[in-house]
Amino acid sequence: MVDGLLGIDVGTTSTKAVLFDTSGRELASACSQPYHNVMPLSGWVEQDPEELWLAVLVTIQGVVAQSKETVNVKAICMAAQSGSLIPADSSGNPVYPLITWLDGRAEEVVNDWKIRGYQDWVKPLSGWSLYPSLCLPTIAWLKKNNPDVFSAARIFFSVNDFLVFRLTGKMITNPSNAGGMQLVDIQTGQWSEELCQLAGIKIENLSKMTPAGEIIGEVLPEICHKTGLTSGTVVVNGGHDQGCTALGLGIIDPGKMLLACGTAWVFTGVLTSADMTSLPATLDLNFHTVPNRWTLSQSLGGLGASFEWWINKTYQTGNESFSRSKMFTELNLEMAQTKIDPDLFFLPLTGGHDDPATTRRGGFIGLQLGHSRADMARAIMEGSAFELRWALEQVLEANIPIEKLWMVGGAAQSPLWPQILANVTGIPIGLPEYDHWPALGAAILAGCGIGAFTNLIQGLENFQKSQKEIEPEIGMTSLYNRAFFNYQRICTLYR
Repeated sequence: MVDGLLGIDVGTTSTKAVLFDTSGRELASACSQPYHNVMPLSGWVEQDPEELWLAVLVTIQGVVAQSKETVNVKAICMAAQSGSLIPADSSGNPVYPLITWLDGRAEEVVNDWKIRGYQDWVKPLSGWSLYPSLCLPTIAWLKKNNPDVFSAARIFFSVNDFLVFRLTGKMITNPSNAGGMQLVDIQTGQWSEELCQLAGIKIENLSKMTPAGEIIGEVLPEICHKTGLTSGTVVVNGGHDQGCTALGLGIIDPGKMLLACGTAWVFTGVLTSADMTSLPATLDLNFHTVPNRWTLSQSLGGLGASFEWWINKTYQTGNESFSRSKMFTELNLEMAQTKIDPDLFFLPLTGGHDDPATTRRGGFIGLQLGHSRADMARAIMEGSAFELRWALEQVLEANIPIEKLWMVGGAAQSPLWPQILANVTGIPIGLPEYDHWPALGAAILAGCGIGAFTNLIQGLENFQKSQKEIEPEIGMTSLYNRAFFNYQRICTLYR
């Protein structure tokens, strides 16, 4: 029987659990059903925390059932989405639905704070600009607009520490997931009294913070019984899913950059200090899962959500036997016949790189009667590429090197999208030939936590995967330059 490391990727739409041995070989995997988003009001996006918890249990059960006769799961570690909030009572029981990072209800709070000049001190203190989607303004919104829930809440969980509590009974979080709540001092790595005061809470209302890669405790006996885990299995502190993905890909030094293309698009680079004086104002700073490293990142908004919206509206047939794989096969065949139209544009439905929010409007500009649904799908892909280039130009102007973009997520599976990104940005795109990067990064942390690896570098060496590289096509540069400048002009008029 071999020792197993279980990495759990708790995403925005579903949960995946992937089991590895200590040599990095994948042994088993399981994926939950998609969570149900509830939108009680315009701009609100909530989920049931119990559904999230059930997804974690089901995926653990699925992996254990596949491997119980041959693998002993020694440690679990999570790569979790960040920015979402779960208010809970003193016993850790939710008193309100999970408010996701896609939720925009706190926009009024953020706008008021910006008028008051709070951005000038919140950004350098927390590392993050003021966004409606982060926990800091969301908690303040609850205090102002839902005092009953705010009064009932004694602990404000991120997704990570809520699940850690359910697994171990301990209220523990890690620096990168805590940092994503916008309540941490980016310089000291501790909860900030000033930021907590702005939210209307105290540090005691938050989970204790310990380093990534450190053992939190054993999985509770009743959870072992439900899932089939062996008694004594430990939970190792994980991190933000972007940080775990970067770790798994070996993006731990400056010059390397991750482009995560899921529901939201985020690019993430690496710094060796938390000095923000020379960073562009558009970039946010957080803690890496690697010691003495920080991540610089920027959200480009829900670019994946815009594409998913279009696919569901135009390629769904209503036929239950028509699977998503068939839908994407048909899409790819049609898109192979398209070509660049430098006068057809799509403005994303969830804002762009400079103003990501679910309350934004978007749409197509330059449509003609001859355009097909595949032409419009291509315009959505190109619009995403323009948003990425627009954001990266400010990074390069700050003399932050970008050698290559490692692209992961649903968009990386497209036969066309990565090439469009390379052509528009002029930067090579690396396509790792593997799918479960957040879980893989979490598994490396799990191995370090239990001493299976002497350090993260050894873990990375064991878990290396192959990749291919997409180079920019020189002949497309001038066409996309023209289209990009037109896109900027249109955005200036309509956004």
